[in-house]
Amino acid sequence: MSSFGNKYGSATVTLVYAAFEGLFVGGISLMLSGWMVGDADAGALIGQAVLGTIGVFVGMLVVYRTGAIRVTPKFTRMLVGGMIGVLVLVLGNLVYGLVTGGAGPLRDGGVIAILFSLVCIALGAMSFLVDFDQADSLVRAGAPSKMAWGVALGLAVTLVWLYTEILRLLSYFRD
Repeated sequence: MSSFGNKYGSATVTLVYAAFEGLFVGGISLMLSGWMVGDADAGALIGQAVLGTIGVFVGMLVVYRTGAIRVTPKFTRMLVGGMIGVLVLVLGNLVYGLVTGGAGPLRDGGVIAILFSLVCIALGAMSFLVDFDQADSLVRAGAPSKMAWGVALGLAVTLVWLYTEILRLLSYFRD
């Protein structure tokens, strides 16, 4: 199967990345939940974010398996366009925050921040569809089993993004 790239399915890269993602998720969970400042509801907030992430994952798997939403090149282009838009907004918000010293409108917990988090959660959920389609395509093409590491990496990135956005949204309502 020389048609598949040699570097895509690296177990080492995936496992090292997963380890760093675990540290990131733990740190962001502590910060956003208020655990570090003694909030008694921190464990509940983290639990809700985990349940929400699992629920979205399972829901999108059902949506994909039933064919309710098909992953087409147009769908993928729109999703990538949305992600680029989010990246531009986040970078703009970062610059705004650095200049003003505040969190910026996308992360201050206001209405705009809540709407932005909902958009990010929707994009993260739709990203699962692309990840599932990629796995299906590799299986149909008879890809070597080591290619599963690349799919696992994509799923892990999407899971962490979705979890952090759900946790951030929940933290807005806690405040």
